[in-house]
Amino acid sequence: MRSRRFRQAMAVGRDRQGGAALVVALLIFALCTSLIVAMEGESARVYRRSANIFLAEQADAYLRGAEQLASLALIVDYDQDKGREQPRDDLQEIWAQPPSPYPLEEGGWLQGSLEDLQGRFNLNALAAQAAQGDAVGEPRFTAAQAQFIRLLQALGEPAVSQQEAIAITRAIGDWLDPDGNPAPDGAEDDYYFSQTPSYRAANRPMASTSELRAVANMTPEIYQALQPWVTVWPEIPAGINIHTAPAMVLRSINADNDLSPLSEGDGAALVDYRESTGFANLEEFLENPVFADKAEQMEQAKTLLGESSGYFLLRAQVEVADRNMRLYSVLERRNRQVMALARASGSL
Repeated sequence: MRSRRFRQAMAVGRDRQGGAALVVALLIFALCTSLIVAMEGESARVYRRSANIFLAEQADAYLRGAEQLASLALIVDYDQDKGREQPRDDLQEIWAQPPSPYPLEEGGWLQGSLEDLQGRFNLNALAAQAAQGDAVGEPRFTAAQAQFIRLLQALGEPAVSQQEAIAITRAIGDWLDPDGNPAPDGAEDDYYFSQTPSYRAANRPMASTSELRAVANMTPEIYQALQPWVTVWPEIPAGINIHTAPAMVLRSINADNDLSPLSEGDGAALVDYRESTGFANLEEFLENPVFADKAEQMEQAKTLLGESSGYFLLRAQVEVADRNMRLYSVLERRNRQVMALARASGSL
């Protein structure tokens, strides 16, 4: 009897041990399965992250290659200009050709274009303030101030009145000049301290056109309309290139005593003549019928104009594995040397 009970107890124990072992085995299996799934997920994330890094580095290499090609084009143009009696930069030269996508071996494409930044109005030219006129209360403006006042009025949409244009011009001048004395219609620290949040006037040359958004009297709408036609390069302003300036900028050129811009038709006429015949030099530009009877009244305006350029904006774009990335580079050409002064990049 005791032996039978002992055997029965042993059998029950073995059944219980077998059940416990099965439970443990199932738990280990579940744990292993969870670990495998987690490892696969982590491996996938590591792979995606590595692939993204590789593609970003590959795209960046292509974009830097576009920058080097742009620099080479500017050097070739410099060498060609050395044979001219009067060096000049115009839109018929190698650097100014329209962009054309270049196919890449692994799929995708690369393209880039150069814009002459000296075809834009340089905001840092507004730092100098003019003395008051001879008559009491008579306003006077530097040639750069007068040109910028015309440019603002030429925008069209949004419409900017002459008085609004003067106020914006004076405020930019105060933003740039080193003193804390506001010009009439201008703004210095007292104005900016009253804003929320408060800040100071920069009192130095602008490093980016985006600084315009912080200047008194500027609106988001005016900034968006103005941004394509202005620059801050070079820091010490040089002449606007008459051979590359767009119609909007050309409309800001007028007689010294006239704060009104040229008409849209006059701006288009200057561009049409430039594309069909071209201006031999600055004198021929000022002799164009658009400026009829104004040449003797443009001595100050003439000091803001030029025919050659040393600062360019590269816009490069690449598509690799359905990823689109861009590079913006400000390039300075000094003799046969080209250097990048600023870069910005992004992806779409």
